Amino acid sequence: MRYYPIIMTALAVVSISACNHRADILSVGSDSQLEENSLYSETVVYRDSNVVFRQIDEHTWEGNGHLCYNESVYLVEGNHRALLIDAGTEIPNLDKIVSGITSKPVMLAATHVHPDHTGSAVNLFDEIWINAADMVNVPSMMKDYKGIIKYLSDGQVIDLGGREIEVIFTPGHTPGSTTFFDKEAHYGFSGDAFGSTNLLLTTNFSTLICTTSRIARYMEKYGIEKMYPGHYHGDNPETLQRVKDLNKMAEEVLAGTRTGKSEGGMLGLNTVVTDYGVNIRYKSPDAIK
Repeated sequence: MRYYPIIMTALAVVSISACNHRADILSVGSDSQLEENSLYSETVVYRDSNVVFRQIDEHTWEGNGHLCYNESVYLVEGNHRALLIDAGTEIPNLDKIVSGITSKPVMLAATHVHPDHTGSAVNLFDEIWINAADMVNVPSMMKDYKGIIKYLSDGQVIDLGGREIEVIFTPGHTPGSTTFFDKEAHYGFSGDAFGSTNLLLTTNFSTLICTTSRIARYMEKYGIEKMYPGHYHGDNPETLQRVKDLNKMAEEVLAGTRTGKSEGGMLGLNTVVTDYGVNIRYKSPDAIK
């Protein structure tokens, strides 16, 4: 069992792993304890000391690493190829694990460039697709990657063969945060764009309002029932209500009718607002614009 201490140092450098900060602010003792106390309904199809893969449906799987609050990766299969969304913090042999689940060639894409989503396993893949807006984080958080970086487009449709995944940019957590939607299945994969109950807002509230407004409309238009988050523990999918709640909180912060509470924290996030079962952590006053 691996434990992570509470770190109170104010080292606000972007190269510090965001997963340590996430664990600190949630007072998480260990990810093994998290998994034991979680509410997964999905069936386990693979397990080793680094990751557990569970099956969401016939052609979709979710994997949890153990180093950063159950960081999640998703494998989405079509008739001709598969899409791997994120690569976790440190999952040795992720390429071999994935090939043991699907026989289809695999395309790797990232919801955003943070080390708990684009960790060491990205080096097992010859190329990775990201939102170009997150290139700002590549030199510090994906600096050792020697493969080809390709750029996603907003509205791009990834055709897996009999299954289409739409790419929608959802900035806020990072400038290049991205969500992947399967409209036919009525769900998406959102990384940390909506926080997994704890949103670390590294941009600003105006950006968050634009993202949540757009995604609320998108979910209503296409009947999207939920989004699987970047730190899934069975009972925390992102819902339309969650998106609307985040939007309301953001608007109230900008209007001055909701005031954040000061706190010490890494990555410069020194303030938090809490409501509706979710935290938004941000840098004041920079994010209030």
